[in-house]
Amino acid sequence: MRHLFLFILFFCQYHLYAQQSLTGYLYDEITKQPIEGATIEIPSRHYQINSDSRGKFTLANLNALVGLVHISCIGYENISFSFATISTKDTIYLQQKQISLTDVKVNAKEGQEYKTISNLDIKLRGVNNSQEVLRMVSGLFIGQHQGGGKAEQIFIRGFDCDHGTDINIMSDGMPVNMVSQAHGQGYADMHYIIPETIESIDFQKGPYNTSKGNFTTSGYVDLNTKNSLNQNLVKLEGGMFDTYRAVGLFNLLDTTKRNQQQSWYIGSEYAFSNGYFDHPQNFNRFNLFTKYNGKLNNNNYLSFSASTFNSKWNASGQIPDRAVAEGLIGFYGAIDSTEGGETARTNANLQLLTYLKNDGYVKNQLYYSNYFFDLHTNFTFYLNDPINGDQIRQKENRNLFGYNGSYHQQHNIGTVLVNSDAGIGFRWDMIKNSELSHTKDRFTLLNRITYGDVAEGNVFGYINETFHFTDKLKLNAGLRADQMYNQYIDHLKLDSQFRTQAAILSPKLSLYYQANDYLQWYLNLGKGFHSNNTKVAVLGFGKKVLPSAYSSDLGAIFKPFDKLLLQASVWYLYLQQEFVYNGDDGTPEPSGRTARTGFDASLRYEPIKSLYIDADVNYAHGRYLDEEKGNDFIPLAPVWSSTGGITYKTRAGLNGSLRYRWLGDRPANEDYSLTASGYFVNDFVLNYTQKKYELGCSINNIFNVKWKETQFDTESRLKNEPNSVDEIHFTPGTKLAAKLSLTIFF
Repeated sequence: MRHLFLFILFFCQYHLYAQQSLTGYLYDEITKQPIEGATIEIPSRHYQINSDSRGKFTLANLNALVGLVHISCIGYENISFSFATISTKDTIYLQQKQISLTDVKVNAKEGQEYKTISNLDIKLRGVNNSQEVLRMVSGLFIGQHQGGGKAEQIFIRGFDCDHGTDINIMSDGMPVNMVSQAHGQGYADMHYIIPETIESIDFQKGPYNTSKGNFTTSGYVDLNTKNSLNQNLVKLEGGMFDTYRAVGLFNLLDTTKRNQQQSWYIGSEYAFSNGYFDHPQNFNRFNLFTKYNGKLNNNNYLSFSASTFNSKWNASGQIPDRAVAEGLIGFYGAIDSTEGGETARTNANLQLLTYLKNDGYVKNQLYYSNYFFDLHTNFTFYLNDPINGDQIRQKENRNLFGYNGSYHQQHNIGTVLVNSDAGIGFRWDMIKNSELSHTKDRFTLLNRITYGDVAEGNVFGYINETFHFTDKLKLNAGLRADQMYNQYIDHLKLDSQFRTQAAILSPKLSLYYQANDYLQWYLNLGKGFHSNNTKVAVLGFGKKVLPSAYSSDLGAIFKPFDKLLLQASVWYLYLQQEFVYNGDDGTPEPSGRTARTGFDASLRYEPIKSLYIDADVNYAHGRYLDEEKGNDFIPLAPVWSSTGGITYKTRAGLNGSLRYRWLGDRPANEDYSLTASGYFVNDFVLNYTQKKYELGCSINNIFNVKWKETQFDTESRLKNEPNSVDEIHFTPGTKLAAKLSLTIFF
């Protein structure tokens, strides 16, 4: 059979009852890259393991009587073979095939409870644009309030994470979040990532992973780009509102090199749009990305990637309800049409994977970023300056250096199998001329409000142990230590220097119980943190440098039928200090203690071949702990939300998806006197896929509803208004927007 490249070197030479071990390596038949996360199963023993990052698996202390061994992985053909007829260190190639829930196994590894759902979603729906990247995370909502150039506002687990304050986001192990960023703490702009290069998305809700540090309160998201391309492609898109996009991905090595596990490709993206606003957005974005991944020798694998990105745009900003109601502007209009910005980021990322003689392995990673940010916004209009207006400029230029090192080994303590992980690392941010200024018409500087240099360092270490007590019971325990260093040089105060430092320990504990082949329970307990902005941290005033988060999850993964997968959890999260939106006045203001409880539920169902139904439902109840009842609501914290859709997917021919997003009403301020209105929006995608080309059509907001994508409680004054007004300010969501695409494969 073409899909099965199992070469039987010799029949087992041991006695039928002798204890043996089987080691194998799984590779993709086309790309020749290792397959991580495949399930290797021995049905007669109710025994399951997963392949690691190099595609390796080991079946230990078994004998020929175990019978058949099954290997399955989402998106690949299943294979079976007799344990008695396979030698050690065998190489197995798996052939790609159509996705099916039949291949899903309920056996989540520690810290990867959502891995199965994530793999299913990205293989079925793919990533059509940069905003879709985060929408692959079940229960996560995003909102854009700068027309596409600014990082998205993120909502998850009852958090308004702003632009990343309470969620840790990485790309190929490299941090996306920017500490002490000019606009927002933890600001995470992912637009430098070309969507077509994304291979997988790992995520976990809650602060339970020892390798994830700052901002891991509501959870983390880790994007992984492709190590190799199946084929070259050129993609052209065009649509309403002067929207255009071109993408190219090209292999730089021939097939011979790829068969030797050497891969190098380059990708580029250009996007332009005037947007659906009354004032043209003139949005431009350019991306360039390249990645090499290769086997240096039997023990060392090298990966290197580099990218550069630039984006410019005009924006309509956030507009007040009264301006629309009174007819001063339309629903898609602007009060200050000179808002907008420019940002750029250049990255270099080097990773070396080394396998040791004791069957352990070491990962070493060095990374660097140069980051530029220049944003003009106007939230209050003429509140503070009735003559020139209140437009502000937030600007910075940053160099970011970092290192991650980790050691991984599997060994035995008596009869107990133990996975050991340990890591160390550092991150150092040097921000030159971090600026908040009062401007007019985007080009006139009126005065500087804050202006100085920021230096922020984070040194960390962790240890993580997973004990496999039985085939059914696993215990994971870990401890992480972080040391933070903060310095601010204030150029407005004769270059006065302010310093502080803080340390924190974050213990983690998880329990996994495999009740049977169709049901797995898990209990997670953990502590995490989000750091404070350096400008606030160095001044103190009782504000915490590293506020802690304490969380717990009780959940289950259940597969009652062959093509139905369910996952649900109830959770609790306590936060020592909440960070909330404050209008960007230059003084980020942490607030008090909060507590949240809630539940998440996910469904993935394949009623007939090639037809898939998915739904995620999320609820969160969050309150301030130190405020009176009725004045203890957390502004903009989501309560009810749900996403889902119907997808038809084949390897060739018509493929399509109809999806929905629903976000319920939520409080806009502490006493809930203002409401951030919910919305229900539908999107549609239809593709016709053949071996050499693909024709596509996508429609956002297919029923053309009017909706508010982001909303804030803001006090503002319009020109010639005698008094200020405190009310909802919003950015409208997209109108019906259709786009056509043509992709050529070669």
